[in-house]
Amino acid sequence: MTRAQQRAWQDLWPRLGVEAADSMLDLDAIFGRRARRTVEIGFGNGEALVTLAASRPAEDFLGIEVHRPGVGHLMLRCEELAVANLRILSQDAVDVLEQRLTPACFDEVLLYFPDPWPKKRHHKRRIVQDEFVALIASRLRTGGVFRLATDWQPYADWMLETLGRCPLLRNESPDGGWSPRPASRPPTRFELRGQQLGHAVRDLAFRRT
Repeated sequence: MTRAQQRAWQDLWPRLGVEAADSMLDLDAIFGRRARRTVEIGFGNGEALVTLAASRPAEDFLGIEVHRPGVGHLMLRCEELAVANLRILSQDAVDVLEQRLTPACFDEVLLYFPDPWPKKRHHKRRIVQDEFVALIASRLRTGGVFRLATDWQPYADWMLETLGRCPLLRNESPDGGWSPRPASRPPTRFELRGQQLGHAVRDLAFRRT
């Protein structure tokens, strides 16, 4: 971590961070209100998430990321932009979803550019699996949306097939394929890198029925 990121952990984490615990999260208490809520899983350096939070002050945003430098970067950006509607957990996302979040607590779940684990023997390590998708669906409110993006075509196909098996989710694309890039999704460094390599970015949006 940079010195600035270390300072963020010391000075900003007490305000922006949510400590690890075994108890369920009371999001109304954490944010001090009840509002439309979005969670991003694996936010990297947090640029997309902080941009969203800054543009939607009437909504609440939760970020989950275990990479400590990325968390530090996001906290610094929150300080720079005076963002007050964002909180961070630095824990395993599946553990948080299973053990600390109640059903139907989010209006939107974001999963942008997760590790594709391209080798076939590593496919079991991909976060998008049937059990994970069912878990996400259970944490979405009725009408809520699960948004995903990847620049790895085989993983995009995998995502489309896996989400299509979940009976609680409906593909927002009329033709059952990819969705247009949402205007709310700012470019990430992973996306820009993929574009430089000539990779097409695929977006998906599935709504909780």
